[in-house]
Amino acid sequence: MPPIINLEDMTQHSFHDIPFPHADILGVADQLNVEEAERLQKLHEFLQTEIRPAVGEYWDREEFPFELLPRLAEFGLGEIALSGTSRLYRGLAYAEVTRADVSISALVGIHNELVVALIDALASDAQREKWLEGLRSFEKLGCFALTEPDHGSDIAGGLATTAQRTKDGWVINGEKRWIGGGTFADFAICFARDTEDNAVKGFIVEMDRDGVSAEKISRKMGLRIMQNANIHFEDVVIPHDNLIPGAESFANTNDFLCSSRAWVAWQGAGLQLGIFDKAREYAVSRDQFGRPIAKFQLIQEALSRILGNATVSLSMMAQIARKQEAGELEMPHAALAKATTTRLARESAAAGRNIGGGNGILTDYELSKMMNDAEILYTYEGTYEINSLIVGRAITGVSAFV
Repeated sequence: MPPIINLEDMTQHSFHDIPFPHADILGVADQLNVEEAERLQKLHEFLQTEIRPAVGEYWDREEFPFELLPRLAEFGLGEIALSGTSRLYRGLAYAEVTRADVSISALVGIHNELVVALIDALASDAQREKWLEGLRSFEKLGCFALTEPDHGSDIAGGLATTAQRTKDGWVINGEKRWIGGGTFADFAICFARDTEDNAVKGFIVEMDRDGVSAEKISRKMGLRIMQNANIHFEDVVIPHDNLIPGAESFANTNDFLCSSRAWVAWQGAGLQLGIFDKAREYAVSRDQFGRPIAKFQLIQEALSRILGNATVSLSMMAQIARKQEAGELEMPHAALAKATTTRLARESAAAGRNIGGGNGILTDYELSKMMNDAEILYTYEGTYEINSLIVGRAITGVSAFV
């Protein structure tokens, strides 16, 4: 990691030549072994040189850059969940993708934590054989169809999509909403309530089956590259074998939902690294009143606050990774992390955009883009309020939900 700036640097070099420290100022990534550290550095360089400069126009147009998927696959982003790397590397990799773009990180995280990991752990041998190889290379894509138009925070008890077992197969009826990648996925992991025993079960539903339709949700304020969809299932018949055997009870999916919540917490940390990068870059390059605005006290305070928020978030997530490695992560831990890092990301994004002044409202400088994306992180995978209440229930023994 480059050294922290000192007074000697300030006197011996011109302002624009000063070496700046890495945003991971306390060296959380230094806990990785040599191999993983080198791998993370290569991933960082790829994302910053190839992905970050390319995605802005897609964000503006609400389009997905399919042509980038092969390169993402080359760096192992289609199979992080199966890579055998440490939980810390896995989290820092998600943070680095988010640092480059939140939408791309949403695809990578959903793909790994909610599709690849679930298929690997809960699917049948035949289902794994059919889907995993293509998923690992992004040649195949799945989506995680849980949320519904009338059921988001209360989905566990309120899920309305139904699955009826018949002699010809399962018949799926219902609607799903906000499904990431739902417009282009090859299949959905669809959760539906069995009409016979009332249990919520997971099914693989190929998106080209009769009765399946998906429509893009447009005009989002953030996460604009990710194609969220409304999906409609009308008398969709799937084979009996499309039931995911390990997902015959909704409780069996809790580990994946917990890991997914921790992944979003890593997104909150990674976004703050990106905010710090761009806010500092702008501050040292923008001159006003005959000097860089980085020399003004209010700008330095804001940059210090952003870096402090990012450092708190990374440090918290390093402990979450240790919990995961030990098999000790529980939902209140993940909920606390998600609520905290995304709350701090929201604050950091506002401070970063403010440093940009008038230019901060243009997506050219990325600060407004990241501010809008921060709102999505604050809301999805359990809103800030819902995650806070999960923590509240754990620390008081009293539920605010009922």
